[in-house]
Amino acid sequence: MIGAHGTLAERLIERGMISTEEMERVAKLKQEQHGRLPRLVVELGFVSEDDLLPVLSDHLGVPVVSLKDFPSDPLPLEPLLDAVEFFKSARVVPLKVDGAELLVATTDPTDLARLHALEVATGLKVRPLLAKEKEITARIEAMFGNGSAAESLGGEAGGREVESADQEAVEHLRDMASEAPVIRLVNQLFSRALESRASDIHIEPFEHQLKIRYRIDGILHEIDPPPRHLKAAIISRLKILAQLNIAERRLPQDGRIKVKVAGKDVDLRISTIPTLYGESVVIRLLERSQIFTDLESLGFPADMLDRFGAMIAKPHGMILVTGPTGSGKSTTLYCALQKINDPGKKIITIEDPVEYQLNGVNQIHVKPQIGLTFANGLRSIVRQDPDVIMVGEIRDPETAEIAIQAALTGHLVFSTLHTNDAAGAVSRLLEMGVEDYLLASALLGVLAQRLVRKLCFACRKEVALPSSSAQEFVGNVPRTVWDAVGCDACSSTGYLGRLGIFEWLQATPEMCKLVIQHADANSIRALAISQGMRLLRDDGWQKVRDGVTTLGEVLRVTREEI
Repeated sequence: MIGAHGTLAERLIERGMISTEEMERVAKLKQEQHGRLPRLVVELGFVSEDDLLPVLSDHLGVPVVSLKDFPSDPLPLEPLLDAVEFFKSARVVPLKVDGAELLVATTDPTDLARLHALEVATGLKVRPLLAKEKEITARIEAMFGNGSAAESLGGEAGGREVESADQEAVEHLRDMASEAPVIRLVNQLFSRALESRASDIHIEPFEHQLKIRYRIDGILHEIDPPPRHLKAAIISRLKILAQLNIAERRLPQDGRIKVKVAGKDVDLRISTIPTLYGESVVIRLLERSQIFTDLESLGFPADMLDRFGAMIAKPHGMILVTGPTGSGKSTTLYCALQKINDPGKKIITIEDPVEYQLNGVNQIHVKPQIGLTFANGLRSIVRQDPDVIMVGEIRDPETAEIAIQAALTGHLVFSTLHTNDAAGAVSRLLEMGVEDYLLASALLGVLAQRLVRKLCFACRKEVALPSSSAQEFVGNVPRTVWDAVGCDACSSTGYLGRLGIFEWLQATPEMCKLVIQHADANSIRALAISQGMRLLRDDGWQKVRDGVTTLGEVLRVTREEI
């Protein structure tokens, strides 16, 4: 690299934003494709655009601007009317005519050839300003229309339509998936998902469209899709990355990818399944830096946190976490393990799948196809002299029995169950055939939980409590509550992040007597309430009073409790 680019590369390396090896890869690709260095480091995922722009601004002396500060009305420049494709490919957007100067927003002010071409076309002196690519793309589409940015990517594919994966040869699919536009489109899919705080990407083929949705804070949001004729190439690209069989389109497949997106290490879990109009793909994004490191971050009330913390410090016994899929059970257990993890304890987990890697913890991924089930794995774990065991889920009587035995023989056992509330977990284990006296002796407590979306504090508004909702509250009924509005900080959703609402059932001596009597869930719940247990909805109402979430959120996640 020579000139200013070399200096920019050195700055990025000096600041620890990119490694020497990664920069060598960028330099090689720059030489092969004659690409621009700022664009390449972002497209390859080594540095995020948000991190790059301040460095580039300082390096070039070009200010960073937000396009929201400039009106979106078209400029009175005739030559610009026919320049849509130029602006799309150059990623440049005209902002303002200031005397003899034309202010433009760009992602790369070092692309002097494009800027000079614009000066020739307009007869004005072009002054570049730095802006985010997504803002530039949105402004171009708003000003000129003529299709989405994704469609312009589709045009780069050489017009080779891939109508159905079943009609294409495998080698041709592989070639398509390896072309630059498809690679760039998939990379953008990952980076935009990360920017949006998405936990999952859903790629769903239908008869007349390819639908892409991001799950953000537990809710699916549809985004502008790429052209449908690129469906097979996109899915093949994902399968190649996950080392799946691209020729197999009749059976479900699962794989993993480790990538660097916008300078962040991300683990991707890929799941494909055949549907009527092609393969549906779901990608789970697991950003390694996102896992909570302390229980306090999860939203526990202070008194419940104290009781739960005392239980996870016990030397033996069983603690269960219940709730539906996506309610944050695994995250809670990871945080509990982090809390008690120290060099004096041997901790082993068996999971399906291993979502996050915990330092100092032995983690096992179940593989039923080779006989490594929860039950078989748990038998072997007990012989490894562990202090703490985490079982991803109790699904069958055999696993339940071994876990109970482990808890009774000097091990602290964590696990999850799919039940609606804490009391239901006790009934479920008894229905599985667990001996009542063993369960009563082993159980320390059951935590039920749900996840609610947190209000965006930048835009929430205070409103009067609807009279129809006042009767729902237990205890102090507030006159006002907070409601979602929506702003730029929360992508106009009104919510930013999630936190838990909890229900903690402690195994008291009186509770153990009910277990031995095979009491039903209602009796167990009534006793727990009389001993001070707060229900999920009660904890939710408290968070509504505190202005952390909304009535609608609590009702949405506790609807089955009504």
